[in-house]
Order: sequence, then structure tokens, then C-alpha cells
Amino acid sequence: MTNDKRAFQAIVVGGGPAGLTAAVALAAGGVATVLVGKKPAPGDNRTTALLASSVTALETLGVWPLCHEQSAPLSFLRIVDDTGRLWRAPAVKFEADEIGLEAFGWNIENRMLVEALTQRAHTLPNLEIVEDEVLGVATTADHAAVELRHGGMLAAPLVVGADGRKSLCREAALIDIDEHRTRQVALTVCFRHTRPHHETSTEFHTPTGQCTVVPLPGNRSSLVWVLDPAAAEETAALGDADLSAAIERAIHSILGKVEVEAGRGLFPLGVVTARSFGRNRIALVGEAAHVIPPVGAQGLNLGLRDAATIAELAA
Repeated sequence: MTNDKRAFQAIVVGGGPAGLTAAVALAAGGVATVLVGKKPAPGDNRTTALLASSVTALETLGVWPLCHEQSAPLSFLRIVDDTGRLWRAPAVKFEADEIGLEAFGWNIENRMLVEALTQRAHTLPNLEIVEDEVLGVATTADHAAVELRHGGMLAAPLVVGADGRKSLCREAALIDIDEHRTRQVALTVCFRHTRPHHETSTEFHTPTGQCTVVPLPGNRSSLVWVLDPAAAEETAALGDADLSAAIERAIHSILGKVEVEAGRGLFPLGVVTARSFGRNRIALVGEAAHVIPPVGAQGLNLGLRDAATIAELAA
């Protein structure tokens, strides 16, 4: 095995949105950076409602202009009590312009965000991208080293772990986690519909959890449907026509006829929090640091904040 002697100042481990954002932010801040990781699986159909702070960060990094047209504004938020109880709360609707905002956020498919971040990354002379798998991370008093599957070792004073909830970087830094699992699974899918969404995100509160519809460009929306594990497996196994009909029933036909698109995801819900976000020359961002259920658009937005923060500190 050979050592890479190039003078990297930071190594980012993980090729997802949080890792890409960290790498772009570090390199844009003048930090010589190498990003190591595989591209996200093509079947990931999740979307993210980017909040104002995330959009500001992406604008500053020159990423938002590359993907803004692939996003849809969330101008209205609606909450509906769909618990079936005899006494139910009235529906509530919030409007962004009531508090002086253009939108509460912008919903974008994660794959579109990754494409824009990757495009921007390739324009930065301070950033090198290595598509390889990390086998291990080790630290000394003055640097951290990353071992690659296809041979070689990278070393730098800082390693940013953006390698997900089973983070090798977190393990190498000897950082423990606090974890709480729920008996819930989120089914994610994107779908087309015949009625316009009018830039409105609707969250139905059901006995098993939230069933949330979030606008995408055109007559398209994304769905996060929280179910019991058995029901989630059963629902995800339905054929396209049956799943489309099930979604239409669950959202009370507010968007007309529904037609699901290819790709479905199942994500067990829980909360995982690292007891420290940095130790032994390793800093954690994204799901390596914290895993949060997809409620209230907090997960990836927090990961992008992590990425911006570590880049500011390092620069």
C-alpha cells in the first residue's frame, strides 16, 4: 500500500449531499480538500424541503443557481387531523407571506441536489474527488489517515465524517451514540397527479404518524407516509396501480388522480445522536452526527448546517 503525499488539509468521507456540501464549502474557503466516497445509490427517491438557511448557504457556494429550477416553493403549509377521532382539531393553514417570506422552503429531489453539488465540485481547483470506498480511518496527534479499498492511504490534519449513520469515522474517533428507535417506518415515493398542488404542502396526522405530501415542480409531489412496520412493508409491495390508489385514498384525493413514479423507499424511524460531533481530528456532519425522522424537514437541513459550520471553522 502506498501513501498519497499530496498536501491535503482536509479529507471528507462520504459522497452524499452533506459530504459534497462540506467538500465544496471547504474548498471554496481555500482549504485544500479531497472528497472520498461513492455516489449515492440511484434508487434513492427522497426529497428535501430546503429551508431558507440552507438555500442561502447553497447560493453562497454557487450551487443553488444550478438546481433552483428543479425545486418547488412551499408557499403554504396545511395540517389536517386525520386520526378518525370523534373530536378532531380543525385544519390549519400557514402562508409564507404572512411572515414576510417568499416561501417556507423549496422541495427538491436529493438526486438533483447531488448533481448540482457534483457539478460545482468539479469547478473548484482546491477540491479533488476520489470515487472509492473507505475501509478504515486512523488518527495520530497531528493528522488523520484514511485507507482506501483500491489501495492507498490519504492523510490530512482534518477528516470530516459524512459517512452516514454507520459511520466509520465516528467509530475511529471513539465517539459513542445515544439511540432511540420507534415502531414506525417511513414509506417514500414520488408521484404525478392531475390537480395542481398550488405550492401547498399538506400533512395529514393519522393514527400511525404523519402522511405528508410536498410539492415538486409541475403536477408532481413527494410523499413521506409513516406507518407501522408491517403495514409499510405491505403497502410498499403493492403494484403501481394499487399503490397509486392507496395514496389517493390516504390524501383524500386532494390532488386528483395519482400515478406513482418508479422507486420506493422504506426507512425505519428513530433518533440517533453522537455524544460529540468532533474528536481526535475527526469532525462529524450529517447522519454521522445525528439521525432524525423525516418530520419538519430537519434532517438534511441540519447536515448542510454542519457542513457550512465545519468549513467556516477550518477556513
